[in-house]
This record gives sequence, C-alpha cells and structure tokens, in this order.
Amino acid sequence: MAAEAGGGEPLVRFVKLSGRAAGTKKKVRWFPVRRFFTHSCPSIRIPSRFLKEGRRSPPARSGHRCVADNTNLYVFGGYNPDYDESGGPENEDYPLFRELWRYHFATGTWHQMGTDGYMPRELASMSLVLHGYNLLVFGGTGIPFGESNGNDVHVCNVKYKRWEKLNCDGKKPNRIYGQAMAIINGFLYVFGGTTGYIYSTDLHRLDLSTREWVQLKPNNPPCDLPEERYRHEIAHDNRRIYVLGGGTSWTAYSLDKAGCMYIHGGVVNIQQNKRTGSLFKIWLVVPSLLELCWENLLKYFPHLAHLPTNQLLQFGLSQGLIERLK
Repeated sequence: MAAEAGGGEPLVRFVKLSGRAAGTKKKVRWFPVRRFFTHSCPSIRIPSRFLKEGRRSPPARSGHRCVADNTNLYVFGGYNPDYDESGGPENEDYPLFRELWRYHFATGTWHQMGTDGYMPRELASMSLVLHGYNLLVFGGTGIPFGESNGNDVHVCNVKYKRWEKLNCDGKKPNRIYGQAMAIINGFLYVFGGTTGYIYSTDLHRLDLSTREWVQLKPNNPPCDLPEERYRHEIAHDNRRIYVLGGGTSWTAYSLDKAGCMYIHGGVVNIQQNKRTGSLFKIWLVVPSLLELCWENLLKYFPHLAHLPTNQLLQFGLSQGLIERLK
C-alpha cells in the first residue's frame, strides 16, 4: 500500500500495490553463528551471550522500538512481565523499561545511555524515528495497556543525551499506540494505530518547523483505503509513503523483506510468556562490495575503532567508513 504525492503536493491518495504471485514468496534461511557469509545470502545470528558488552546488554523484552544509522543501533523502551528478567527491584518502572540503549556496530558493544530531561513513560508500542542526531518518539502506551496512551512528541538528542517534549498546536492525533511514522522533507507523518479499542487509518502530519499538526484527508473512496491496523511499518521515497504489514487482534498483513535487517528481542514462547534479548542480523540480498569489505575489516581488525583518525586515513579508509567507527 502506498500514499502518493505529486509535484511536491501533500500526500493525497492511497494506491494498493500488487504483491508476489502465489507460490513465489521468497524464503529466507537463518545460518549458524559461525557462518558469516554465503554467496547468495550472507547472514549472522548474534545471541546476547556472544556479544562483547560495554557493561551489560538489554534484558529480554517486547514492545520496544529500534532505529539505526551507519554507526549505532538504538533500542528504546519495552516490556517484560517476568520480574527477574525485568531487573527485579532495580527496575522502578517494572514491567516496563524506561531506558535507552545503544549498540555500536563496529565494536559489537552495548551501552546504556544516561540522559537528562524528561523521558516519556509510554514505553510500549510507541513510534521511533532517527532524524540526524535526534530520536523522535510519539505515542505508545503504559500500564495498564490501552488505558494510559500518549500523543506527545518527545525528542532525545543522542549527541548531547538530553530529552525535550515538543509543544505542538493544531489537530493532534488521538492517544494511540502501534502507529507508524516517518519524516519526509521536514514533516513528521503518523499513520494508523489503535486506542486499544478502535483501529485507525488516520494520517496526520506535523510541521517540525512550526510544530503544528494537521490531519490529512486522502481523496480515496472509503472502500479504497487501507484496512485499519496497528504494529505496521511505513517507508517512503520522498513522493510516496509505503505501508508495510501490520494487523489487528484478529488479522495480520504480510511483508516482503529486502536488504539488511536487524531484529532485537520479542516474544519467543507465547504459552510460557517468555521473551528474548538476542540480537539478530540477516542479509536478505547480496551486499555491495563495500559492505563485504567493511564486514571483513571489522572481523579481521577488531581494534580499528580504537585507532586515531589520522592513522585510519593512512590505511586508506574513507571518511564515511571512519564515521561508522566513532
């Protein structure tokens, strides 16, 4: 599903995209941790016990959100009803995690980030995007789920490690969770989600310069809109927003995957209500020659991140690769 815009105009119409033909769905296989690459689908599984840890790694959780740039993976929030796995008496927000973690790709280390300012308390099924050095968090739910939802935008500058709540005007979205959002040309778009009782196809846009919300009304007939959903994702190409997957309590929508994907945490046994803190990485396509070289550099020269910039330049590393080490 895609929402279209033409000539720089606001997104005005949903278009349903054709999927794969029956029986042609691409299958993906996870490879053992010792097998780093194959010619067709190089991949790696990274269980928590194999990771190099700065101090420790994030406890097992679900309902959290992850974003990444070329250097780090950021993990925010989450939920685990298991008292011991949630940190026991050390976790004042049990069964939620009011914390921000960073995983550094080059060194393979986790670091829990200490931050100033007000960190939001809606810590499950919120939306999270990374815009420059800023993490933007919208919506989400606390305890009890569906009864303590949010509709504020909180920003954490990961360079200065400080939170700020944006004061916004206009037609704000409802207090929801499970929505998806993206930043396009200075606007924050929010689509779908649920109040806990009602599922939505609402599309809102926040002007990040004026901090004013508007609700967009696509000109499709009601029968031509995407179905109400939550826990979906959206992507964009600056002209269109693509709606990927999602569902309700009774339905789920498929998602064709492509590229390199990281997965952290989640529920692994519904009957026993068990969660995991493992981090997985998988290549779903053949990576570029640059990425293959980068992976091998990190494998055979794990000390690169500790070398000074001038020495890295002498070795022939580009500025872009050096920035991924820091």
